[in-house]
Amino acid sequence: MTQLPTRRGLLFGTAAVSAGVLLAGCTSNESGDDGQAADNQPAADDQPGKQVTIGFAGPQADHGWLNAINENAKSRAEKYEDVTLEITEGSNDTAAQIGQIETLINKKVDVLVILPADGKALTQSGLKAMRAGIPVINLDRIFNTPQAYRCWIGGDNYGMGLNAGHYIGEQLKDKPNARVIELAGLDNLELTQQRTQGFDDALKNYPNIRKVARQAAEFTVESGQAKMAQLLQAQSQFDALWNHDDDQGVGALRAIEQAGRDDFLMVGGAGALSAFQAIKQDDGVLKATVLYPPTMAASAIDLARALGQAKGIGGLAEYEIPASITLYSAVVDKNNVDQYMSTGFE
Repeated sequence: MTQLPTRRGLLFGTAAVSAGVLLAGCTSNESGDDGQAADNQPAADDQPGKQVTIGFAGPQADHGWLNAINENAKSRAEKYEDVTLEITEGSNDTAAQIGQIETLINKKVDVLVILPADGKALTQSGLKAMRAGIPVINLDRIFNTPQAYRCWIGGDNYGMGLNAGHYIGEQLKDKPNARVIELAGLDNLELTQQRTQGFDDALKNYPNIRKVARQAAEFTVESGQAKMAQLLQAQSQFDALWNHDDDQGVGALRAIEQAGRDDFLMVGGAGALSAFQAIKQDDGVLKATVLYPPTMAASAIDLARALGQAKGIGGLAEYEIPASITLYSAVVDKNNVDQYMSTGFE
């Protein structure tokens, strides 16, 4: 489980576009869409085109989010008659994943989609593929250099914290001396620090709110339960909790139930199906979750197919796909949960 928390990537800082444009445009086949990105440049759509073999190398699916990554990639590839997916057996062992990528390079796949177990350690694999003429879609955990990928697509850790903070802030903006606590992930990870920074920055807009406690967990059910129990024991009164991860949130909710507490609201993170179901049921403390969507893997397949067919993205005037795409961390609550229910991971 030691590799698990690194599943979420960091934005390198290149230009980013909305994933909504990508998902709506890259596969658009609605009537009236002439399939043109600009002038005579074709855009990717659902119509069969040039056959494309996509190699997919990801880490071991030892967590709900990572399993959803694999399933999203597989199901998206099955949608296209012109896509063959060569998928490796996921591994959190860096050497093993390097070997798997070497095998895909030697098979001369048309495009590679790589979610590295360790972005830094796998950078040379991305570089090798690019130098062999195989474009790389770097999924979420980012390589050390943009030379190692043609396009990066992933989530926004700072944005998760920012949107969680604003949601909580709006719920408590009229409450004097409001108190909030935070159940974070592993503190030695930059992604955790980014989520906390975004959360803290958002709370600066609400002078009536003070963060009174923060505890780091490990993105597991067990750690969520243990650390939440500690927080509850130390904090007899608070108004809101932000939990960085819905999987560890399962444990946190167990601790909350065991303590008989219902005097605060809770916001989760990532987008697990169990969180969506609890939000829809609306009979507990969990009122919202901030997305870190595993649908990015499906989008990565769309991008790989477009690259393999030398096409752009419908809805954009650009001849080429972007160099970087950052997904938006939408807040899901009872008002929009039905819209996202199908994307929830188990």
